Order: sequence, then C-alpha cells, then structure tokens
Amino acid sequence: MSPDVAMQVAHGDDMVLPFQIDAHALRGRLVRLGGTIDAILNRHDYPEPVAMLLGEALVLAAALAATLKYDGVFTLQTKGDGPVSMMVADVTTEGALRGYAQVDRAKLGTALASATRGAPEAGLDGPVPRLLGAGYLAFTVDQGPETERYQGIVELTGATLADCIHHYFRQSEQFQAAINLAVGRVADDDAGAQRWRAGALMIQRLPDPRGAEAEEREEAWRSAMALMASGTRRELLDPALLPDRLLYRLFHEDGVRVYRSRELSDSCRCSRQRVTGMLRGLPMSELEDLKIDGELVVTCEFCNRRYGFGEDDLAGLHAPGAT
Repeated sequence: MSPDVAMQVAHGDDMVLPFQIDAHALRGRLVRLGGTIDAILNRHDYPEPVAMLLGEALVLAAALAATLKYDGVFTLQTKGDGPVSMMVADVTTEGALRGYAQVDRAKLGTALASATRGAPEAGLDGPVPRLLGAGYLAFTVDQGPETERYQGIVELTGATLADCIHHYFRQSEQFQAAINLAVGRVADDDAGAQRWRAGALMIQRLPDPRGAEAEEREEAWRSAMALMASGTRRELLDPALLPDRLLYRLFHEDGVRVYRSRELSDSCRCSRQRVTGMLRGLPMSELEDLKIDGELVVTCEFCNRRYGFGEDDLAGLHAPGAT
C-alpha cells in the first residue's frame, strides 16, 4: 500500500473506502460510521431495536450508493405492516446521510412482548418480520426533475435487512454482490461512554478480463465471500482498527488495492424555503386547520428541526406575487 493511500485512510470513521481485488475481478466498499450515525440515532428517542434497524438501513444505503455513478440522492426505503411502518435512509452524492423511522409504539410493545414470550404464532424470528412485517424494500436514485428516476423494489424476505438485500442481489442478472454489516453501541473513550457505530463490507463481481473458466471464477467468488463473512462484528465496529488494516487482514493473500475514500456526514437537506414551498401547495383552509395557538409548526422528520409560521407568514404564502 503506497504512503499516499495510507494517509487517505488514516481517519477511519464516517467514510466509504473503495477497494479492488484484481486477482479475482472483484470490487468492494468498506463503510465505517462513527459520529455520524451516533448523531442521527440519538436525535430520535427510538427504542433500541428500532435504532438498531435504522442504523442498518443507514450503513446499507451508504454501501449501496457507493457502488453507483449518480449525481443526486440515493434512497433506501422500507414500507410494511409491522410496528415500523416506514423507514427511510438516504445519501447524496456529496455524502450527506440522514434517516428516520415511523414507529407505532403501542404495536411495537406488543410485538416485542410476543417475541419475549416466544409466541410461535407471531413468527418473530428476526427484526424484519418482527418490526417491519410484510412489505417491500425500495432503492431509488433521484438525479433531479430533468432525469428519469431509477427504482428497484424487492419484497421484505428474510430475518434481517441484509437478507433482503441478498434476496435482491440473487434476483438481479446484472449485479452480483454480497454484504456483511454490523451496528451497535461501543465504548470508544476512556470514560467508557457507549456510542453508536456501524460498519459494512460489500464485494461485487466484475467482468473478468482474463477470460477465466467459469468454475475458477465461482471458486474465487465463494472464497471472497467467505473471507468477507469472516469479518467479525467486533472488527467492523472497532474504532481502533483502521479500514486499511481490516482489509489487509481479510484479503491480503489475494492482493487488495484501495482507492481514495469518500467522506460521509450527518446532514439534512431541509430548509425554511423547502417547507414554505410545500405549504404553498396546500389550500388556506387546510393550513388554518393545522394551526395550534395561532401558529403552524412543521417539524422535519429527519433532523427534528422546527419551522414556525405565524398568521402573517401564512397569509403571505398565497399573497399575489409570493415566491
């Protein structure tokens, strides 16, 4: 590994590190999230199982987006009939990451209690059936109003979000990949404070320029998947284990080459201007119904930022010449 590359990966958090294993025509991404995911998950008072699930969605969104060439927003979204009726994680080309979950807390309490009792009729054998229920997972790439949106949809099949992603990979004829991820609280300072962290390893098959035999390629792919899966939860979350060292530990025998990392950050795209534009599309009668004590307050579901609109603000939304 060259000195300039080593300097690029010296900072091991809140980044995506692309890598390649040339010997077997494989491309990969290593995602490490520290302060970014801790800030996002702590911003909402989610019960632990929901925070864990949203953390998985966030690190998956970052890993999947890093495999694509796009200029806009990549979104991973789930919809289901379980306690977590909807979950959204998105990341921009610049690496701005955000996410939130819609939770029915009464329904969640019932589901968790059933899981604790081990009720066989509930079928609660993993976070997806337990929290999301039956539904779908969608990937969307939005590059602006002048371009057509790309979307892929797959049923929520499996015990975990990673299972659902692998189900999507198996259905895809153009995209063969595998992923290993971990999310959890880790003590990462001298005081032993527990902070959220996440990590993900993803490998993808590329066309083989050497024209290797199919059997040889399959063997190399199976070997790479086994090596990737051998990355433990502790290794993926350990703040002291730098990304380059983890990749070397797993793939050094096959020769791993890393590229310039991309930064990820906790950043929401909401603004007063965006909220104003949304409210301007509603009739005044509906705006009046939404007021409380003479003020309409809009709270961003992603970042919890509050935007207040008083009587004069609301009157100005539909004033002639308002923009």
